[in-house]
Amino acid sequence: MENKNLLPWPHQSSTLNQTQTTATINPTQDPQDPTPPTTTQWFHHPHYFILISNYLSLFIGSISSTLLTRLYFVHGGSNRWLSTMVQSAGFPLLLPLLLHLSRVQNSRPFSSFTRRHLLVSAAIGLMMGINNFLISWGISYLSVSTSSLLLSTQLVFNLGLSVLLVKQKLSFTNMNSVVLITLSSVLLAVGSSKDRPPGVTHQQYWLGFLSILGSAFLFALYLPLVEMAYKRVTRYKMVVEMQFVMEAVATVFAMVGMAAAAAVDGGGGVGGVVKEGREGFDMGVVKYGLVVGMSVVTWQMCFMGTAGLVYMTTSLSGGICTTALLPMNVVGGVVSFGDAFGGVKAVSTVLCVWGFGSYLYGEYCRMRKEREREGREKEMVGVVDSGGDDGVISECV
Repeated sequence: MENKNLLPWPHQSSTLNQTQTTATINPTQDPQDPTPPTTTQWFHHPHYFILISNYLSLFIGSISSTLLTRLYFVHGGSNRWLSTMVQSAGFPLLLPLLLHLSRVQNSRPFSSFTRRHLLVSAAIGLMMGINNFLISWGISYLSVSTSSLLLSTQLVFNLGLSVLLVKQKLSFTNMNSVVLITLSSVLLAVGSSKDRPPGVTHQQYWLGFLSILGSAFLFALYLPLVEMAYKRVTRYKMVVEMQFVMEAVATVFAMVGMAAAAAVDGGGGVGGVVKEGREGFDMGVVKYGLVVGMSVVTWQMCFMGTAGLVYMTTSLSGGICTTALLPMNVVGGVVSFGDAFGGVKAVSTVLCVWGFGSYLYGEYCRMRKEREREGREKEMVGVVDSGGDDGVISECV
């Protein structure tokens, strides 16, 4: 059976049995040989390949999808339900990967999928659809740089949920991170009069502001829920299957919303999308199709990359990797759309990066202490095991 917790990093030997690790990575290696695998062995290990693939998918998808969504609204796109739908409509692109994994494992797609898996995936998919809708509203009214900085508050929500749900203890570095990122958002709010894109009213700006904060909260909740759903998953194939169902449900949510909006205002629907491409989008119908199509692909890369990272590592690691890419979105917004980058936003960016660095350092210190504690416990067990009946056991205890 595949061990999803086995990661191709040398430091994990502190938490896994060294013999098991080397034997799993290289079946031809002597199980008693403590020599770690070479770089070539790491590279060819399937876990390593999947992990790097998910990192790259998240990197490309996260940056490109945000810029393409803003491009859609900047050049005349106005259908927020369409923007919501494209974020999850790429789930059919998972079929080739799912079929390949099924063939490799000699099993049918969804053969191990239970009713519980279906219900959990559907519930998370509905939450994903709401999150996508909030992101669409936010990006339609805010610049890319502003929305990216606001999304960094997911770390604050993530930490708060960890305290409430799993009783995680607060450290100085964590509190410092919360204060800095909160100040970053407050600065953006104070400087809203200078940061509003052309044509956006004060009310619309605040609607977008609150929408992005809401999506940051839902994303912070989404990550641990997905991690909990993956706890009993032992194969990457089921991760793809669950992601397929989640995105399908999110797409249905967007389609229902689009149909309801069309019934209310008399437009929308497929006809409204075609009309918008011909008359509303100022770059032409061909580029309209390219923007929408590439948005589908890049959002799929973003979500699948996030899901893969959560499965291969933890929800916290997935959140940290996502937040680490947000400053690049800020730069992308300034370069691609000429977003204003005055003193207020510059200070806000510095506070955001500082807060992220503080959070990352705190997690590094916590993990290092845990590894040291586990190392001491294993040394103690080794002393006890080697003591035999000569009284060493009683001395250690």
